[in-house]
Amino acid sequence: MNENFGPTFSPTIRQLRAFLAVHQLRKLSAAAQRLFVTQSAVSMLIRQLEEGLGTRLFDRTTRSLKPTAAANEMLATAERILRDVDSLSTGFRELATLERGRVSVAITPTLATFLLPDAIRSFHEQHPKVRVMVNDCAPDQFISRILGEHVDFGIGTPERPGAEVEVQRLMRDHLALVCRDDHPLAKARVVRWTDLGGHPIITVRPGYGVRPLIDGTAADAGVALDVVNEVSFLSTAIWMTASGMGASIMPGAFARAAGDPSLVIKVLSAPRVSRDISVVTKRGHSLSVAARAFIDALKRSL
Repeated sequence: MNENFGPTFSPTIRQLRAFLAVHQLRKLSAAAQRLFVTQSAVSMLIRQLEEGLGTRLFDRTTRSLKPTAAANEMLATAERILRDVDSLSTGFRELATLERGRVSVAITPTLATFLLPDAIRSFHEQHPKVRVMVNDCAPDQFISRILGEHVDFGIGTPERPGAEVEVQRLMRDHLALVCRDDHPLAKARVVRWTDLGGHPIITVRPGYGVRPLIDGTAADAGVALDVVNEVSFLSTAIWMTASGMGASIMPGAFARAAGDPSLVIKVLSAPRVSRDISVVTKRGHSLSVAARAFIDALKRSL
């Protein structure tokens, strides 16, 4: 048999496992028992390995197999390859069974305040070894974080999602008026957009978040809003309203999550403006097992 290794031969993992078992146990029958295959299967794997490498690996004696010098020389390499393969398999298994992993989410601070705490708490209880990384960002940075693959997915309301992303609705929210219980509109059974005229209004700054939706709806309804304060964060609008600085227009879900008992929340009608909060992913980007599990936890928390 040619003692030079074949130049294009690549041993298979099964062949290396058979080689290692025979090298350690010195008998085909014992190796077969360890590998849960037949003795003839082990014999065939060793023969294929020897033919592919162009060298004899074991000398046959009457009672056992004796490794050749070539077999002893390749032993360490074979052991290292199989360790790496086993480590890789263990790593994939841990990721698949959520024994470890990481989830990265893009979300605005406003949404994160009322969407994530319960979801993260329950997810961590179920999968304590999986890290959840929250990438909080401004609304105008949301899509770029997803498209740049800085995160696994985003949770939000993309104004113009485009063909590059896929959107899966989590919940439907509506724009609402938030005011103190002593506000003139607090006792109204229905609050229409046209009822807002003449009342001081607090909302987010122009071009930011829900502001284009608010301005467009007010214009269509023929009402000129008296905006007295423009904020970057709805949490600021909440305390301003509670302090008597004016009523706020914001998504109703955020106002309800704030839990201020002194505030009244009235979903605006005529028209009733819906706003979907969605899971947003880059088109063609597959989510990991951990990411899908976190989305499931988020849905349950809602």
